[in-house]
Amino acid sequence: MASTSGGGSGVATGRIISHTSALYSDNQSLIREIRKAVAVMKDVAVDLERDERTEMVKDLEAGVIQLLAASDECIHLSEAIQSIGDELEPGPEPTNFKKKFDEEIAKSKARSSCHAQNQPLLRQFREAIWHVHHAGQPMPGDEQEDIVMTSTQCNLLNVTCPLSGKPVTELAEPVRSMDCKHIYEKKAIMQYIKSKTTRGRCPVAGCPKILQAQRVLRDPFLVVEIDEVRSMSKQNGPDAIEDFTTLDEEED
Repeated sequence: MASTSGGGSGVATGRIISHTSALYSDNQSLIREIRKAVAVMKDVAVDLERDERTEMVKDLEAGVIQLLAASDECIHLSEAIQSIGDELEPGPEPTNFKKKFDEEIAKSKARSSCHAQNQPLLRQFREAIWHVHHAGQPMPGDEQEDIVMTSTQCNLLNVTCPLSGKPVTELAEPVRSMDCKHIYEKKAIMQYIKSKTTRGRCPVAGCPKILQAQRVLRDPFLVVEIDEVRSMSKQNGPDAIEDFTTLDEEED
């Protein structure tokens, strides 16, 4: 697939932005559906575990692992789409979009932590199964004092912006640091990073990370996870969402 641009480069750029925006939206919808499917599979597996149908539970876990691998691929594709939409400027020579996508996906896989992002879902699946017959007991390999994320907790590290104080569900442009994983309002954090007095240190108390503007962005998982927080709040009330930002301070 190739694109040419001459005097109508502005039109070509507009079309690229429009098409990549549509592709990004479609891909995000697919990621949401995958995560919903994993949640349903977890509930089914819990029922099967209660009936001691162990082999079927193992089959479901294998299916969850495959779905999460597919979700990883979708995340890489979303990042490639986002990068092309934001950065590509058509020149006089044809653009080989297949090559461009392959290059951006490779970059995403080299730098991405999407596998780490997906691990809480697999962990929650396994915890739910374990707790059917071992309620209140840590999973094998866990220490008693370890903080374990359960199926009733969200996957976001902080649920309020440390600068604006707003819940992440109310942020106009939420972004996340790729280094410390904290979430902020984009306009506020960009101004904060530029400030000479702050030197770019993460504004979350106790976080030692130095933020770089190019490493603070709206990663493909963020919007999906914020949507899940909204749904969780509606189902269980605001007390179901716990902010883990202060845990380190409390332990100290």
